[in-house]
Amino acid sequence: MTAIRFEALLRGPEGPGRVVLDGGRIAAVEAADGSGAGILMPALCNAHDHGRGLRTAAFGAQDDMLEVWIAALALEPRVDPYLRAAAAFGRMARSGVGVLNHCHNTQDPEALVAEAAAVARAAADVGVRVAFAAPIHGRNPLAYGDPAPLLAALPEGVRAQAAARRPLPSMAAQLDAAEAVFALASEHFLPQYGPVGPQWVDDATLAEIAERSARHGRRVHMHLLETQAQRQWADAAHPGGLIAHLDALGLLSPRLTVAHGTWLRRGECALLAERGVMVSVNSSSNLRLRSGIAPVADFVATGLRFGMGLDGMAFDDDEDALREVRMLWHLQRGFGTVDVLSAERLWQAVLADGRAAILGPDGGGRVAAGAPADLLLLSTGRMMADALPGRVSAMDLLLTRATQADVAGLWVAGRPVVAEGRCLGIDLPAVEAELIAQARVAAGPVDGALAALAEATRGYYRAGCHCGAQRGAAE
Repeated sequence: MTAIRFEALLRGPEGPGRVVLDGGRIAAVEAADGSGAGILMPALCNAHDHGRGLRTAAFGAQDDMLEVWIAALALEPRVDPYLRAAAAFGRMARSGVGVLNHCHNTQDPEALVAEAAAVARAAADVGVRVAFAAPIHGRNPLAYGDPAPLLAALPEGVRAQAAARRPLPSMAAQLDAAEAVFALASEHFLPQYGPVGPQWVDDATLAEIAERSARHGRRVHMHLLETQAQRQWADAAHPGGLIAHLDALGLLSPRLTVAHGTWLRRGECALLAERGVMVSVNSSSNLRLRSGIAPVADFVATGLRFGMGLDGMAFDDDEDALREVRMLWHLQRGFGTVDVLSAERLWQAVLADGRAAILGPDGGGRVAAGAPADLLLLSTGRMMADALPGRVSAMDLLLTRATQADVAGLWVAGRPVVAEGRCLGIDLPAVEAELIAQARVAAGPVDGALAALAEATRGYYRAGCHCGAQRGAAE
């Protein structure tokens, strides 16, 4: 058995006291002397991420509108998929994340299963719980609407290159690969279906995923209405309503988590809530990629449950999940006299609903006997260094000052994963150094094609999404 002392407890009985761990579960929460021990809380949950390891700005995909930025992701050098995942998971763990979604971007679409095995090994070595969304996509590879205006805006050589980009395996083949990934499931690696987004996956495949999800009880993770251009596509392709259309396909259920939802409308939120769907709110990513601010007030008003995601795009490129909590809090708390979120509702989203959005209901997100032993301990010395006695407590400053610098310990399934800011399962600095070394060797020269594609893409969406031709095909 392991005992963790605490000075204060978030989402559990009042402290001080200690938590006793046994067999991956909390055996007891007891009153005890916990003075100076810090704040104990459930492990943070990252409800949507891509776990690339090498930060996108480092390889040339600078912050910009999503549709331009996606094209620049082609600049990512190919590296060892284990290092790619281990670096990302290690940094998240160091910031207090014990449970996370990994929405996988393949480096080689033909090697998904091998990449998944490497990600599974990284999850086990770092010690975090990872829900792996096996990607399925292939529709609209260049643009959501008619690609002709985009291609016409490109120089001739770039136009031919863009039109002849390497095709993905068929969606049927991608589904087969996803089924093979499910065989890798473990305590640390929980595969899910990952249709990348409705604009990128045909209806027949979405319906097939919905049927398999229901038949096997498997979760589904999908991007949804992240950008204004995606909203325009949805309205043009599905004048009866995209969310109602997804419902008719059988996709809306408590097994579905959607990422972003930045451009959801209140009625759509109500239908998602009725079906038990959950959303990952990715505040920093939506700011950096010029997507907007999620309508959390509508989520709260309709009862739509949501969690918090880093999306591999933390505001300072540091994977600091505690700072991301603060970003969510200040953007969504409400302005002036309008109250949208209470602190308790925020923590419910970040620690409990966000966990369910990743793993499904498992009794986690609370500190109580019988709950999973996924716990985060924060030191309070830095936060309280200038605090005047009797004026504020460390709990008062949690949403004002806490960062990954305060992480004293992280346990997942009772296993120590981080101690005093250091990952215990891997040598994170060595992993990061090797990852960067491989990327620098693999990185090739950048020609003018990408810049031309970026500008043509920007102009394409500035003129509208060119989606009118898709309406008949979608209905």
